[in-house]
Amino acid sequence: MSVQHGLKTLWCGNAASSFVRSIHAQRRALHHDGRNRLSNFWTPTQTRTANTADNAAEDGHDLLVRAGFLRQAHSGIFHLLPLGLRVQDKIEKLIDKHMQRIGASKVSLSSLSSQHLWEKSGRLDGRNKELFQLKDRKDAKYLLAPTHEEEITTIVKNAVHSYKDLPLRLYQISRKYRDEARPRQGLLRGREFIMKDLYTFDVTDAQAMSTYEEVRAAYKAFLDDLNLPYLVANADSGNMGGSHSHEYHFASARGEDTIITCQTCDFSVNEELYFPAHRPAQTEDVETAPTADARQPADDVPYQIWYGQVSESLNTTDDASQETSLDTSGSAPQLKTLVQVFLPNGPYEINLHAMKKLVPSIDTTETVRPEELFGRLEESKTLNDPAEWLVFRDPRVPVAAIINTVEHWTRHGQNRQISQTAHSAIPDIDVSPFTLTNAARDDLCPQCGTEGSLTFSRAVEIGHTFHLGKRYSTPLEAVVQDENNQQVEIAMGCHGIGVSRLLGASASLLADSKGLNWPIAIAPFSVLVVAAGGVSSTEVGALYDEVDASLSSNRIDAIIDDRDRPMGWKLNDADLIGYPFIIVLGKAWKQRRAVELQCRRLGIKEEVPADQLVERILQYSSKL
Repeated sequence: MSVQHGLKTLWCGNAASSFVRSIHAQRRALHHDGRNRLSNFWTPTQTRTANTADNAAEDGHDLLVRAGFLRQAHSGIFHLLPLGLRVQDKIEKLIDKHMQRIGASKVSLSSLSSQHLWEKSGRLDGRNKELFQLKDRKDAKYLLAPTHEEEITTIVKNAVHSYKDLPLRLYQISRKYRDEARPRQGLLRGREFIMKDLYTFDVTDAQAMSTYEEVRAAYKAFLDDLNLPYLVANADSGNMGGSHSHEYHFASARGEDTIITCQTCDFSVNEELYFPAHRPAQTEDVETAPTADARQPADDVPYQIWYGQVSESLNTTDDASQETSLDTSGSAPQLKTLVQVFLPNGPYEINLHAMKKLVPSIDTTETVRPEELFGRLEESKTLNDPAEWLVFRDPRVPVAAIINTVEHWTRHGQNRQISQTAHSAIPDIDVSPFTLTNAARDDLCPQCGTEGSLTFSRAVEIGHTFHLGKRYSTPLEAVVQDENNQQVEIAMGCHGIGVSRLLGASASLLADSKGLNWPIAIAPFSVLVVAAGGVSSTEVGALYDEVDASLSSNRIDAIIDDRDRPMGWKLNDADLIGYPFIIVLGKAWKQRRAVELQCRRLGIKEEVPADQLVERILQYSSKL
């Protein structure tokens, strides 16, 4: 080797060694003593941005991002960071505890679901827009599962054949996917999310209902462990199917649901299912009944009129379901149906959920003037396919007033060409008493009949229980042989908890101007230990060890903030992250071995002798 080459090698070696030493000198110190330390734990908290620095209120999602729990990857899609993952893990462990108590076994199903199974169950129709669909290289069709009823039913169908193998309870905690048209509010309405799904299988519907009540009790026990206020309400089963369901909510001003409860009895229902108790309908003679211009009723007229339209003409059938639903599917396209709803005057609004049940194809998104609707009605009318005109009334509006108003409109309205159509429709006006207004505070409770006892709460849904019955076992042919050697379809239930949604909702529920404020059951760490200058790391470690050893059996964990930062910065960072307890070793520790114990949620900041610290934390933790 040449001298020049040797010198070059020596120089490179020295430079590299110096560079490595420089890196080691600048990087954060990592400890390996087994203690939880923030110097080892990545918490990328942020200061308030220019957009929020003008004292604008931050919501729970803003705080989750700023406190280093998550980052947004794409619209409706988020990455969990170490703090967020610890909260999620604690939620999942709490779910595991309550699922195991009711004898459920944990499974893990693939995120890919067969489109063929969804076609077979009948759930694919009408849902294509919200599903992520794909094909493999052989053109086999799959979708990213938003839920797993079809897959789990198929697994059980192929493995369970006798009533002796039931009841069976299987659950999973996994990623789900839904192509939301408008993702919003962070984790509350995303396109990828974590959910717990419990699927139950019984021989009879009666046994399935007994299982359903067991699951409801487990859900309540789980929510009680969180120590957060929650609501349970009767709910609509929607696309999931089945005949019986309940929702579980956190009250929140930012919630998308409205829960109606009675202060006198145990009535509680989602507004989507609410139908007020009927008050006696008014009766008047046709000759004396008031009339109104259909565009805007006068103040002295005791009703108002809401207009809607259907983009397809109605195709009514003789099916018994026609009594509660006027289905427009299968109708000729492009034809218009005018829907006219007479409501009592006053502070009442149309109940769009109720209208959707009566006329599933009604367009509740477009707002147009009644003259335009009447014009469209006439334009779409042909000799072979006449347009429809549906009239509904609230029981508090007299039938006579409807007749008079319709006649008044057809005689004096701006579009006189529709007169004949309108008059021919009058004998067919539907005068059945549908209660079609949103809930009002002076409504009678539908259950106990008490007036003025209803309360209204905006809420975020975090769980849902469904009694499915034979909804999936019938189309997927999941049967067992009963004790009489007869083939019977399995009675099913499915029960979900939105894990990532619960994380986001919990963050929003308790957040304040200083930051997040976690319930102790799911806090990333229950206790933060922080010391002022002059307190040795040995003393801090000894106190941490005592707290950790004494409280770990109570699922209370601790972490030390040993970062090279000012004390004020550390305390502000702790408030932002939302530790339930902060232990400060300062002057009192140096003088008399006492610490300052802080609990922002309980408004506590007090000096506690070191030998009483564990007892005091246990005392306060029962309230968190």
